[in-house]
Amino acid sequence: MKKVIHLGLSIAAASMLYAEEMQLETIEVEETGTSIVVKDVAGEEVRSADLADALYRLDPNVQLVRRSGIANDIIVRGMRKDNINVLIDGGKLYGGCPNRMDPPISHVLANNVDNIVIKEGPYDVEHFGTLTGLVEVNTLKPSQEKQGEINLNAGSWDYYKLGARFSGGNEWLRMMVGGSTESSGQYKDGDGNTLADQVKNFAAASNSPKVKGAQYAPEHYHMDAYEKKTGMIKLFADVADNQELRLSYTVNQSDDVMYPSTPMDAKEDNSNLFNAEYIVRNLGEWSKKLKLKFYNSWVYHPMGNYYRRSAVAKGIIENIMHSRIYGGVVKNSMDLYGGTLKIGVDASRRTWDGEYRSSKGLPFDGKASIDNSKTKDVGVFANYTKTIGAFDLDAGVRYDMARVESDVPETETNDYNAFGGYLFGTYRLDEQMRLFGGVGTSIRVPDGKELYFQDKVGGALHGNPDLNEVRNTQVDIGMEAEAFESATVRIKGFYSKLKDFIFYNNTYPIAPDVKGRYENQDATLYGISVDGTYALNDEIYFDGGIAWLRGKKDDPLTGQSDKDMPNIAPLKGTLGANWDFDETATARLAMVAAGGWRDYDGDNGEQRLPGYAVFNFKLKKDFLNRYEVTLGVDNIFDKTYAITNTYADMTLVTGGQPMLLNEPGRYIYGNLTWHF
Repeated sequence: MKKVIHLGLSIAAASMLYAEEMQLETIEVEETGTSIVVKDVAGEEVRSADLADALYRLDPNVQLVRRSGIANDIIVRGMRKDNINVLIDGGKLYGGCPNRMDPPISHVLANNVDNIVIKEGPYDVEHFGTLTGLVEVNTLKPSQEKQGEINLNAGSWDYYKLGARFSGGNEWLRMMVGGSTESSGQYKDGDGNTLADQVKNFAAASNSPKVKGAQYAPEHYHMDAYEKKTGMIKLFADVADNQELRLSYTVNQSDDVMYPSTPMDAKEDNSNLFNAEYIVRNLGEWSKKLKLKFYNSWVYHPMGNYYRRSAVAKGIIENIMHSRIYGGVVKNSMDLYGGTLKIGVDASRRTWDGEYRSSKGLPFDGKASIDNSKTKDVGVFANYTKTIGAFDLDAGVRYDMARVESDVPETETNDYNAFGGYLFGTYRLDEQMRLFGGVGTSIRVPDGKELYFQDKVGGALHGNPDLNEVRNTQVDIGMEAEAFESATVRIKGFYSKLKDFIFYNNTYPIAPDVKGRYENQDATLYGISVDGTYALNDEIYFDGGIAWLRGKKDDPLTGQSDKDMPNIAPLKGTLGANWDFDETATARLAMVAAGGWRDYDGDNGEQRLPGYAVFNFKLKKDFLNRYEVTLGVDNIFDKTYAITNTYADMTLVTGGQPMLLNEPGRYIYGNLTWHF
């Protein structure tokens, strides 16, 4: 299914929480089976490097994990963390924080994003670890034509941003450079509370000395929520008529990022991502396209209680984290029996290391939080696609040889070797209707935190070195239809059996007065979603979607009784009304709504949340085909609400129950883009 929407369903793919919005001519959304491709993202929204809020507004199957003003996480069909694979230009980047302060998607520069591909399910064999979904973020390519743009943005809570991008070259060499700098004060929720106010109010209600220490110190109470600088350079060279070299380097530097619901903040969130590709086309009968790729990314993430009251009594307590992954792929495509066969080898090495530090020399000073965890993998894969009449076939198989080890003395090396694969088909009943379905199975291995994470107290292991790999076996089925060139609809459902899924058991005793450990347990996850568009006429059109999920453990975790899976959000819907005044002006009124939480993992920290409905408005005007002005209001009615639950695998401020973090209240912004 292919849709061209000026400000429709896809607008959310680039709408960031508070900052400028990218200006766009026409954005194109392609939907095929369980995949969504959002094109021309950079043309529609220019906000922070965090795409989490954008994806949350785009797809009812995507939920937002609110951690701060900028670096937030996503949940896709109830799955988060390593259960979904995130790629940036085909390369991987893993955040340094074991508490997910800097998830991979937070390291992407939104103003340089070309398109975002969301693949739901295990229907990917080219990348290691695609368990239940894949999010591919592809950045803009340099052009031969000399062009550029400058973005100026301002909004509520002292938000400011300056961004620029330039591109040009000749027939054999093309280059693009881009960068941005931005900062924001603390956002306020619908009740007018800043981030520091929310912690203060929670401390007053809990009356816990530990929570009182998590409050922001007077000298930091009104600090900015974050400062961020980003940069990118790309170089594409035609080495020969059929050969191309592509190089790119992305740098991200965030300073003094507030994470109010966590008892620590990030002094820095620094990342670097290097990509290199060499592409050779038409080598002969056995090679239509040969690609060699290498990527290398590294993250530095020091976090601590620098700005909290606890620093006065206990001194500065830090966890200094380093994360790195490098790898490569060799992939060959060829024509075979009327279809296309891709075969390849994929290899990577991921390291994760952390160290506790204390300015007052407390007993844990210098001890490891994650002790040099190393994940190595070599995978071989094959993918075959073919069209037979009205039927499109897509099939793949993969075999991984993975090994995870650590310097923790009492642990052994874990080997995880396994097959995965899928079969997916689409049948075109006619030009307006298609049926699709598939079955697939895939694995992902435990990460360094789940295996080896150590508590500050006595080095007790919250990680479990005996964890098995997680296997997902899933069935998807659905239908896509178009009617009279004015309406589209897609209905899809899935059923997933998760063997040895990795849960956090918050009540499992690991040391005196210390609880919490990861363990395997089988589970079942299923859901259904409907989305579509309707054009009233050439000027007015609507888009929307709704999604419902349900997840259950087969048996409760050790010592518990709750069988609900965590992170399974309630019924969620999106709806947008769009009006094209003329060729130079558009407006959009959009709603995001969800029901209240009723099925949640209460044994592991989750709690009941009420439902919500939030409305956003945006107006964009083009002047002289060179200047674009955008004015908008998010959360028009200044509603106070929370969408992120409090699963205990994250370290949160806790006083009886973990602290909930409210979403931003009414946010007013204006953006100016100059194209040249």
